[in-house]
Amino acid sequence: MLAPEVQHKTLNATFRGCESNEEGAIVHKFLGIKYASVPARFERAVPVDTFAGAIVDATKYGPRCPQVDVDVRHLLRIPEDFAIAPEAEDELECLNLEITCPPVSPETEALPVLVWIHGGSQVVTFCSAQSNICDPTKIVADSIKASKPIIFVSINYRLNIFSFGDGTERNLALKDQQLGIDWVRKNITSFGGDPHNITLSGESAGAIYTHAHLITGPPVKRAILASGTLYLSSPLPVERGNGLIKVLEAKVQELGQSSLRESSVPVLIQALKDCNVNTMWIQEEPDLNDWETKEEQVDELMIGDTEYESVIWRNGVELLNGETIAAAFDSDKQWGTKLRKLYQVVADRPTAAKLGALDLVNDARYTLPVELVSKKLQAANKRVYKYVVDQSNPWQPSSRSHHAVDLLFLFEGVDLSFNPAAQLVGQEMRNRWINFVSGESPWSDEHRYAYGPLGECKEIDEAQFSARRRVEHCKVLQEAGIASYMPIIASLTAGRISLLN
Repeated sequence: MLAPEVQHKTLNATFRGCESNEEGAIVHKFLGIKYASVPARFERAVPVDTFAGAIVDATKYGPRCPQVDVDVRHLLRIPEDFAIAPEAEDELECLNLEITCPPVSPETEALPVLVWIHGGSQVVTFCSAQSNICDPTKIVADSIKASKPIIFVSINYRLNIFSFGDGTERNLALKDQQLGIDWVRKNITSFGGDPHNITLSGESAGAIYTHAHLITGPPVKRAILASGTLYLSSPLPVERGNGLIKVLEAKVQELGQSSLRESSVPVLIQALKDCNVNTMWIQEEPDLNDWETKEEQVDELMIGDTEYESVIWRNGVELLNGETIAAAFDSDKQWGTKLRKLYQVVADRPTAAKLGALDLVNDARYTLPVELVSKKLQAANKRVYKYVVDQSNPWQPSSRSHHAVDLLFLFEGVDLSFNPAAQLVGQEMRNRWINFVSGESPWSDEHRYAYGPLGECKEIDEAQFSARRRVEHCKVLQEAGIASYMPIIASLTAGRISLLN
């Protein structure tokens, strides 16, 4: 079998990739393609616009950004004997991307492109293609078999302190991703893609970043926000970022290094561990000012959530007692008591208080934002397709349809044949995504689409949706306003997020 090759005139390169046969569908992969160079730590990357005539080996995954090791199998309940090989890391060589596509043919019309931004609380790579968990081969193969071929591009970018910076440059992850998206626009034609037909997508932190790109532009044809918006992690004041930088600066000095900028990579990672930095955020910048009222630069949007998103705060909230949880609601004199009672938070009922706190977090950070973003786009005459994921974890149904479980269904990088209901949901989810990326309606925009429970996939009306989410609670939250409930949530969740729930 000859390795697939793409002659790229613009980049002056020959990319040599690899081929796989997915149940009769031939899929080509071009891995580890460098789209930008990092000249030095905490500095803006520079686009790669030529390979000087080289034959580029695109058969191996590129390195990811250095990060604290997190067992991604934990949250997803993937069996412990599912092997994940260690992934190479390099802070200056981590700006690479992967292209998974049908075989390139001069006769084929330019194909729609799905660009994927991974999640991981903005600090780790949560489920890479290399781990197999989020390998897009099955999605592309299904698109070929459905005669609706698409191209899938996954972008790697800087994470944690390497993205956050030391106060000179901020939000380097966003800037890296934008270079990656620009690279796709300029160079995807040689791989068979249509640069004018891009769907930008991401899950969790990847969806937060995707939403930010929709605000700052340039426009894209379509977007998918899976379990995340800027309401999940809003841009925060520079002063707060400076506070974190000072804490980490002091820690690396305690560990024998002169500064964040001059520290060795292992010491930086140790500092993140010692300071328990398990999430980061986008810092305020002019392009993101007033993002709540700015129009998203996209023609069509798919957006939704899973039933139990707030699981990633469960372990942290479990450490609080009922009195502490109830007291958090005292921060708002007008709405605090009403919200506390609405969510069944009672000081001497600790179990109910913990569950109520997680329900509040779930509604405010995930369920309500789906409605807020949708209504804004619909008011601008944009088409919006809303969905819910209610299919429980295939290995441990008692874990419910938790945060990130949709990755298992969508990619099916881990064998789900032992669970026919989960496998059915995954197939249906891929079909709907492929239709959307191809420019077709994935379902009627007058209804929502429900994935699960129990393997059942169907359109649902608003009454049926109200049986799946706390719609009336969300109406009260919207009336109260973000300034009322977010301080309560911040006091309950700050520093308590974990991907090891």
